[in-house]
Amino acid sequence: MTIAERVVKNGSAAVEELVELTGVSAMTVYRDIEALEEAGVLLRHRGQVTAVATGLNEIAAGIRVNQNAELKQQVARVVAERIRPGSSIMVDDSTTALWVLRLLEVVPITVVTNSMLVARELERRSGVRLFVTGGEYQAWAEALLGQTTTDVIAGIRADYCLMSASGISDLQCFHPYEDCVQVKRAMMASAAESILLLDHSKLDRRALHTFASMTDFDQVVVDALTPESLVTDLRERGVSVVCAPAPSA
Repeated sequence: MTIAERVVKNGSAAVEELVELTGVSAMTVYRDIEALEEAGVLLRHRGQVTAVATGLNEIAAGIRVNQNAELKQQVARVVAERIRPGSSIMVDDSTTALWVLRLLEVVPITVVTNSMLVARELERRSGVRLFVTGGEYQAWAEALLGQTTTDVIAGIRADYCLMSASGISDLQCFHPYEDCVQVKRAMMASAAESILLLDHSKLDRRALHTFASMTDFDQVVVDALTPESLVTDLRERGVSVVCAPAPSA
């Protein structure tokens, strides 16, 4: 795990802890921290290193699912209308995708997921065949991650994969954590159609890792508060964007 990943994941870390973690000299660690400070990723103060921007931190999935819930539901309704009976769907720990499954009324469907939130949501739902990947459980994401997870996903083929991003900047899709990035890439490679779900709060935000370009997705669905000028710009740059309708008064 890199210095940046460790600090972003935990929120902060002591310099001495980072020296022990990396196994390199304190001088090397200080040099790396200085470079990350200049990049606006980390901040060092009195021996403690902290993450700077909240856009670089992913909070617990159980909290995320209710953040911007109305906007996520706008996006989710558009996607739910696309799913047909008999479809197979890959879903990672993206909470907007969880809202799609909550709104989805068609059956039968098959859902492949590494998210325990998704699994618990669907475990007793009639007409849903649930396949949970293996892997190492990460409590903050309430999901299974790691090499085992990506290996399992690589052996499966699905009609759709549904996911979000922690941030979007210059068409690039970002996420703070490398292990989540690997799962997203594996799901995109194993699905016939990839759909990116975004509420506008994710736009113009960066994180540590990129996992795809917006143009890699068959469809990008955004909420009704996304500026029209931005939607137009994305379409002109080759992104297949659908804007969710505003809720009726």
